[in-house]
Amino acid sequence: MPTIMGLSGNEAVAHAMRQINPDVVAAYPITPQTELMHQFAEFHADGLVDTELVLTESEHSAMSATVGAAAAGARAMTATSANGLALMWEIVYIAASLRLPIVMPVINRALSGPINIHCDHSDTMGCRDSGWIQIFSENCQEAYDNALMAVKISEHKNILLPTMITLDGFILSHTLERVELLDDDVVKKFVGDYHPEHALLDVDHPITVGPLDLQDYYFEHKRQQIHAMTQVFPVIEQVAGEFAKLSGRRYGLIEEYRLDDAERAIILMGSSVGTAKDVVDDLRDAGEKVGLIKIRVYRPFPYDAIRAALKKLKAVAVLDRAVSFGTFGGPVYTDVRATLYGNGVNLPVINYIYGLGGRDIDKAQIKSAFDDLKNIVKSGRIGEELRFLGLRD
Repeated sequence: MPTIMGLSGNEAVAHAMRQINPDVVAAYPITPQTELMHQFAEFHADGLVDTELVLTESEHSAMSATVGAAAAGARAMTATSANGLALMWEIVYIAASLRLPIVMPVINRALSGPINIHCDHSDTMGCRDSGWIQIFSENCQEAYDNALMAVKISEHKNILLPTMITLDGFILSHTLERVELLDDDVVKKFVGDYHPEHALLDVDHPITVGPLDLQDYYFEHKRQQIHAMTQVFPVIEQVAGEFAKLSGRRYGLIEEYRLDDAERAIILMGSSVGTAKDVVDDLRDAGEKVGLIKIRVYRPFPYDAIRAALKKLKAVAVLDRAVSFGTFGGPVYTDVRATLYGNGVNLPVINYIYGLGGRDIDKAQIKSAFDDLKNIVKSGRIGEELRFLGLRD
């Protein structure tokens, strides 16, 4: 029988890690991730996991230890936030290029400077081209579920890529929600044992890890990473199907909310989706044909699914919780625009930057985006493509 508990997002993911029982976890605290590793360290101290817990002196070392353990053949995990992820950056790329199926919860937090410890998506957006799979979480339940599914996705023989699962810092990481935990033995059977095909500690089958590549093979290795990314979607859907049979909770690459007959919609990711669904419900009660597209899997970007969803609409707004300086919008907006270009889908698309550094977004702000779309549909004029929600004049 599943166990229902009141857990913060950090605690929920720590319980997922307890149930996964990784061979190695490298830990280094950074707000707002610290509570996650504190909780997992308590599980370790209480003997509930037999994980080798490696306490490091920096995030760079934490990712290095995780890469070393995974290359040796261990199921390895770590976790981080913001500037800690930035300090890992060099090794994050190495993890992906070595095709190591590491799973790392990232508790989304703004990158300095100025100094800020609250939520936005600038940290993981900085790694969107690193070769990691990225899966965003709407709530604590989804964060727990994503952590379990990420292990099977990363370790699939056709993938062998690391995965970041994200949850919004403080908004989810420190907020108590109802979370349904699967039984320990159910999780153990779901994730299964890890049997790497290649491992440094397999002395009977020696391998070379981290050789000099230069002009001879570097290009070909990048092509192999690109090919692995093309295999991710069917594996995610297969794993989501298996997980749905266990939990009753089914996840897709995106989620379409009240979109069937919608004329206007917004696209966004993370914890703000819940607030936006409330706004959609309010506007539907008022007779307005509005809907929402939630992006769960951000890397690889689900172009086909989003393009199919957008075909039904007359106008759409993309809400970004990060900035891409020097471009014509936020990173999600740029990807959505690229999805449309040259593919026969022509509709007005505008971009809102919101919630930077933990700035609250409320229902009135989201409703104003739908109002702007109504005016665009009525007038046929887009006006400013890049806009802001909750920004003081």
